[in-house]
This record gives sequence, C-alpha cells and structure tokens, in this order.
Amino acid sequence: MRRVGLGLVTALSLLVGAGGVDAGAAEPDPKLEAILRGDPDYRAQRLMLADIPVPSGPAINLLNGRDLSDWDIWLGYPDPALTYVNKTAQPLGARPGGDPIFTLVRLDGEPTLRVDGTTWGSIVHRGTFGDYHLRLEFKWSGKRHAPRLDLPENNGLLYHSFGTPGTVYGTWMPSVEFEIMRGSTGMVVPVGTMVKPVTDVARDRSLIDPQRRFMVGGRPVTVEAPAWNVEAATDAERPVGEWNVLDLYVLGNRSIHVVNGVPVMELRDLSVQQTDGSRTPLTRGHIQFQSEGAETFFRRITLQPITRLPRIVVQ
Repeated sequence: MRRVGLGLVTALSLLVGAGGVDAGAAEPDPKLEAILRGDPDYRAQRLMLADIPVPSGPAINLLNGRDLSDWDIWLGYPDPALTYVNKTAQPLGARPGGDPIFTLVRLDGEPTLRVDGTTWGSIVHRGTFGDYHLRLEFKWSGKRHAPRLDLPENNGLLYHSFGTPGTVYGTWMPSVEFEIMRGSTGMVVPVGTMVKPVTDVARDRSLIDPQRRFMVGGRPVTVEAPAWNVEAATDAERPVGEWNVLDLYVLGNRSIHVVNGVPVMELRDLSVQQTDGSRTPLTRGHIQFQSEGAETFFRRITLQPITRLPRIVVQ
C-alpha cells in the first residue's frame, strides 16, 4: 500500500491493516513525522516466553459444544464498505435468534465457531473475565469477501470489551484488539478512541504508516490516533488452511500476545479515557470476535485463571 496523507491513512489503514511494505515515495505527513520522531530504529529480535504461569483454577471452555447460547451477536452495516465512512445508515444490530454470519459447526471432528465474514460484526461472550490465560486455535479457509477481496484475511480477538454493542463504527464494542490478520497477527489496535494501551515501539520503515513495531527496550508510547496501531514483533503465523495457536495472557491492566508459541506484543497500563481526560484502568471485560471480510474458524477456546504473567526474553 502506498503511503498517503494522514487523514486518508487513518481510514485506509483501518480497512487495509498495518502490515506490508511501503511501496510509495509520497511525502511524509508532517504531523505524523513529529509523533514518530523520537522512535528508535527497529532492530529484529528473537523473543521467547519464560516463566509461564501455572493456572490457579480450572479451565473454562467458551464453546459449550452444543450451541452459541453463551454468546450475543451484533451485525454492522449491510454494506461493509460503509463501516468507516457511514454517517446516516443504521447497522443491522442485535441478532437474538442467531445469524448465519456466526455459527457453531463440526470441523475436523470438533465443535468450531465459524465466522462467515460477509457482513461485518461481532460475537461477544456474556462472561466478564480478568486475570486469565486464553488459548484458542484458528485457521483461514481462504475465502475473502468485499470490500477486502484483494486484501489480507482479517479478523480479531477483542478482549476487555465493554459498553454498548456497535459503539465503534456501528459494529464493535470498545476493547483492546489482538489482531488476527495475515502478516499482522498479534498486532495491537485500540478499538474505540477511549481505549489507551501502552507499549514499547521502534520505527520500521518497511511498514505502511504509522511504521511502528513492538520492540523490547523500545520507546514507551500510548497507542492512539494518528499512530493508531503497533505491529507485532514478527510474523509467526502459519499458512492459510493450517491451524494456528494463539495465547493471550492478561493480568490486571497488562497483557501479552503470543502466536504459535512466539511472544509478539506486550502491553501495560490498559485504560479507558474519560470525558474529563482522566484514565481508568481497564482490567476485565468480555471476549469478542470479529467478522471482517474473511471466513475464519475458531476452536478449543479455553480460559484459565492466572496470578502472574510470563516474561518475554530476548534471546
């Protein structure tokens, strides 16, 4: 994707995602350049997870194997292309009777959440969780839908979700996103302008704007517009059609994203900015999955309580 001006970058990056090589030579945006000026240059690191915590209680299976009665479905606009630009249309809204966009199927002999991807929306577990290790497996089928037919497969694990369905772009609840997108799985995206995670970054000029990637020992920043995301430390995803294992460790307002055993993101000071500018720690919430243009399968979604986080070590 070619770099473009800041206003268009924000909208297009939300649609396209943050990964990818900068293919253009457009003039840098002065406002974004000023924000990125203090970022150190990215240096590739080999990261591993150490001191993995022992669960402090029994596992909870978020898929009951029978139906999706533990989940609520909300759908955005009939035309997903309106998601980031719509001013007048109404979302499809709640689906209390279920919807073909989110279904429970049997795949490879196991109960599996199938996300169609045609209409954008969310499926939200009714439980409220904090201090846990969430593990799941996902894979792509290879089916993509407009307006992302020629773009990487895209979905997301949205955690610490709160508030009203459809608050964000008429489609999702506010949350912290563990991005699930080809080339960028593990990236962090605040879903909702009030959500404020903090992480350590470096500038990777091979990326499209905002050219920020997680790096241990990097510059501490709050992830917020216009530098609205931070790319995963590395691409640890397996090919389309193969199962991937994701681990999310959350303790209080800190979290770690792990892809196929590789730690790719560490966050702290997760918070919600109030109308007076103050920030409240974000320590718990709902588990939410997206439908965002690609058929996706999720299985073995389990959650276990923990009392400490693992450590990320640079090898």
